[in-house]
Amino acid sequence: MNLKSFLWNYGAKVPGYDVTVINEREARAAAGILGMLGTIVIFVGIGFNHIIVAKVYLTFLFIDFTARMISPTYSPSLMLGKFAVRKQTPEYVGGLQKRFAWTLGWIISLPMMWWFVLHWDITFYKVLVCVLCISLMFLESAFSVCVGCMIYKAIIKEDPQHCPGGVCEIKQKDPIQIFNPIQKIIWLLTVFGLLFGIYLFLAKTESKTFFGEFLHELVLTQDQFQKEKDLIMEREFESDDF
Repeated sequence: MNLKSFLWNYGAKVPGYDVTVINEREARAAAGILGMLGTIVIFVGIGFNHIIVAKVYLTFLFIDFTARMISPTYSPSLMLGKFAVRKQTPEYVGGLQKRFAWTLGWIISLPMMWWFVLHWDITFYKVLVCVLCISLMFLESAFSVCVGCMIYKAIIKEDPQHCPGGVCEIKQKDPIQIFNPIQKIIWLLTVFGLLFGIYLFLAKTESKTFFGEFLHELVLTQDQFQKEKDLIMEREFESDDF
């Protein structure tokens, strides 16, 4: 295989497609598997302080994205996804934009290897990088939204062929895809309820970890934070007097 073939023939050749392709069903399944494992790792690693779990997962993630950059054929997570959807009809998408997206995933996993595997140094902002990675996996697995493919499209200044979900194609929405006024109201109330519920949980619930404490302080205004500090000092003062 020459260099030109390696760079531009990423994926499989399928009759009826003029470019090499990836089975999007396998990719979405793999993203779902990695996202599920990553969510578990965050809860176990941060909640129970089991460092080894995070180190093993992030090492696997780095190796997996490295394999994806070279070839999707031997990526461990893609093989798990391939097995999970083996009885489903393939949905083919262009390979080059998927490789670009997975290269971005590899770039994100690189500092995580340094921060959490080679030199364990956990901070809130470094954890946010992990959350970003998991969020991108969730978007791909749940909604077939490939953010990396969108960035690829913006860079090359033209529509890639066979994008996931047909997002590169200009088409008119079917009636079933259009929100009626009542649906819009329900959608807005649902989104508002979710955001307000998250705020109440972070603002009113006592945190048990440094990460939870940071989130708690993040949602409070300066006045709320000062009142909370004053209340804690008052309680400690009363406890000392007793």
